[in-house]
Amino acid sequence: MREEIAEVLIFVARFLDYPDHQFFNECSDLDQYVKKNLIDEELQREVSQRLQPMFEMELKDLQELYVETFDYKDKSGLYLTAQELGDSRRRGEALIRLQKLIADLGFENVSKELTDYIPMLMELLAVAPENDDVSQLKRRLAYAINRIFTHLPSSNPYSNVFDILMTFAFEAPNSEEIAQLENEREEADLDPLPYPMIYR
Repeated sequence: MREEIAEVLIFVARFLDYPDHQFFNECSDLDQYVKKNLIDEELQREVSQRLQPMFEMELKDLQELYVETFDYKDKSGLYLTAQELGDSRRRGEALIRLQKLIADLGFENVSKELTDYIPMLMELLAVAPENDDVSQLKRRLAYAINRIFTHLPSSNPYSNVFDILMTFAFEAPNSEEIAQLENEREEADLDPLPYPMIYR
């Protein structure tokens, strides 16, 4: 993987974690933070411009926006297999396969998040050696990240984070890939039951 793409993945992954006080303080001077973590000057300018709206908000407001944008959301949740499969029992098997891939690459999940947490997989992609499995993971992430991006309103500052990823790190999936993957998704059955159930 090209060095600048790896830099973007590692850098942007931090902006998709829950914004805590430490993160907000580190980025209080956004331009300096970007220059410290990215080498290319044009990329620095582009990234700073896209991320600036996040830091025009109070931390509490940004935290509330994060929860509203990502937590328990079907179309913008930050979990790969949920983006791919929706509310499907096949997610368990997919998570096991993903855990095996991570182990085979010589890494382990040391966070409290599920194995398919997208920011964590972005960091893995940045440091993993190139092979067919890693290339396939990159395409899977491209689909999921593009799906989130297309479902976020442009007025949401987090839309800019995904814009960075789709501009500098991932190639957007084509219509055939999207159609094939959308057919794999299962939606939750939220229809009312045909008769009342009474528990005594």
